[in-house]
Amino acid sequence: MAMAEKKNEYPVSVEADRRLLAFDTWEDYLDSLIDIADLRNLRSITTSRTVAALGYRAHGDTLSEKEFIQRRAFIHEIVYPTVKPYVLASEGTDVSDPFNRELAVRERANRLGILQSIIFIRHFTRGGFEISGYIDYAHRLISENWVPFFRASKMLWPRDSDLGYYHWRHGTVRSNMSRNYKPVMDPEKGLLFQNRHDHKIIWPDPQQDPGQNTMKQRIFSPRYTQIEIYDHVVRRKS
Repeated sequence: MAMAEKKNEYPVSVEADRRLLAFDTWEDYLDSLIDIADLRNLRSITTSRTVAALGYRAHGDTLSEKEFIQRRAFIHEIVYPTVKPYVLASEGTDVSDPFNRELAVRERANRLGILQSIIFIRHFTRGGFEISGYIDYAHRLISENWVPFFRASKMLWPRDSDLGYYHWRHGTVRSNMSRNYKPVMDPEKGLLFQNRHDHKIIWPDPQQDPGQNTMKQRIFSPRYTQIEIYDHVVRRKS
């Protein structure tokens, strides 16, 4: 499934924004844009900061205070992710559906970051229109309540904010960066995913080898049209 890339909330600058971690406050960030000549000519740190805030001392766009706070928090969470206690959503549930059962087996490892699974799922709406996409399972586990899913009272659907999303009727095609993966468009191989922790490439083509430290499995469930799971074992640097 070929997909065009959608801009993420803080898209191109994610890697460049690492520099923001060096500044504790917006004022510190503005100070980094001021040089000695500014202080000599303006004779005031407050005035110099105002000039910097207006964008006269940066080669690119100068961040507003709100943008600085949001983008610094975003990159801080990527570089230093918060480790939160968790309860297994699948624990104590009757996972009779094959798909639910396979994800229940993977839940703990994905929450711990040992495994980072990508789910390809394809549905058809009641009107016969295809909706399909790639889901970062570990990312979705921490961003929504999975208890109804494991209790079989809710089905798993791709969202336009997932790694990949395709809605035939609306003509909507999306690819997005997630907590663990970055979409990469290859001119020959099509859509690939690069793990953001060990930088390994996952090739989500069911006819091809998915890549190093990655296994693929097709799941058959009466509730879904097509399911593929790509399990990537993360090799973190010691």
